[in-house]
Amino acid sequence: MQEKTRTPVIIDTDPGVDDILAILLAITSPELEILAYIISFGNTDVHAAHDNIYKLYQAIGRHIALYPEDAARFPNFSPTVPPLLVVGPDGPLEGGRHFAQYFHGRDGLSNISERHPDLNVDLGSSSFCHNFQPVKESGVEVALRLLESRPDRSITYVVLGPMTNLAQLVRQHRQTVVDKIGRVIAMAGALDVPGNTTSVAEFNVFADPYAAKELLVPTDLTSGLPLDRVILAPLDITTNHELPLPHYIQKVDPAFKSTAQPSNADGKSPLVHFTSSVFERTREIMIESGKDALELHDIVAIWCAIENPPEITPAGTLPGMSTGWVIAERTFDIERSGEITRGMFVTDRREENTTYAPGTNRAEVQALLDLRQIGHGLLESTALPARVEIEEPALEQRQGKGVACLVETPGPGVLLQLLTRRVWGIQ
Repeated sequence: MQEKTRTPVIIDTDPGVDDILAILLAITSPELEILAYIISFGNTDVHAAHDNIYKLYQAIGRHIALYPEDAARFPNFSPTVPPLLVVGPDGPLEGGRHFAQYFHGRDGLSNISERHPDLNVDLGSSSFCHNFQPVKESGVEVALRLLESRPDRSITYVVLGPMTNLAQLVRQHRQTVVDKIGRVIAMAGALDVPGNTTSVAEFNVFADPYAAKELLVPTDLTSGLPLDRVILAPLDITTNHELPLPHYIQKVDPAFKSTAQPSNADGKSPLVHFTSSVFERTREIMIESGKDALELHDIVAIWCAIENPPEITPAGTLPGMSTGWVIAERTFDIERSGEITRGMFVTDRREENTTYAPGTNRAEVQALLDLRQIGHGLLESTALPARVEIEEPALEQRQGKGVACLVETPGPGVLLQLLTRRVWGIQ
């Protein structure tokens, strides 16, 4: 029986709490071949984020040393050709740096370096040589080399953090990207839901809105990404995919609590001790916001890469998707420097023909509800203003096409089951 072809992926990431869980899913997924980790600033500074890859691999290594029968569960842990580990951008294309240390901690992993010193790592150790290969090249140089070394349109570039490195790559080598890249899957943006950093902005776009705008809202046909190969996983779809922490306690670690009762390595596997230690502070923050769950934003992007390998479709069409996955073309601009709207996806609701959620002109829908004598919220307006044209071209005239945005997956329950089975070995 012929072995199924794996999807080669470049993972561009700013390893914080959900990034680390997404990378864990990638390491346990035989459908993927991890070519490189390009580490970016974002959730924390680039050097702390870089160190978190070592911490993750150390935890997996300790687990396999105690439970060698589980080695097969981590097909990308010690591959024949280890992935490259690259220190990427330490700041955005323009403007100051913004981190998410308020959520992810100074070390990016909820400050486990202080609370759990047993999880710290010797970066000079040679014990990781079979797991990944640190290189001195830039993120752009590594991505370019990998794209050129593989068949055309075979690599999926997954962005779990700011889009800075990808924007630098496109600036310097756009024709190679157009010729060679198979698919770009990015966790980015908020279209019809509030942001998670400000009221209107998702963090990855907020951290470098200049990069996101260059890539996703090209000014002409010779700039930006080839949008027929781009899939965005915005907050609209990722937020309702969760790891309920009561489920984690029931299935994975019955002793899991919070920073008030930190994880104890005794009596649990090293990997469970690691994930519980990472989740402790996150749980407290999430409970403050009203839910006892970890939102699986970056994990959805990796899942999408697992289930939707690149395929060559006619130019100008939307990317092909596997059964259960649905995308919709969305037209938007990106605010780069607004006083209170930095990183906002500004959608033109006047022309969209998608369903009510996401993206339909809400006023039109509410007017139809009135005609059918169906109630709507008191704060919702049915006013349909006349257009007042100005000299600047309208949003829909400035862009050639929209961007494919994920609007449906096989379901949060399917992802939860997959994650629990692959990462922690729980059926």
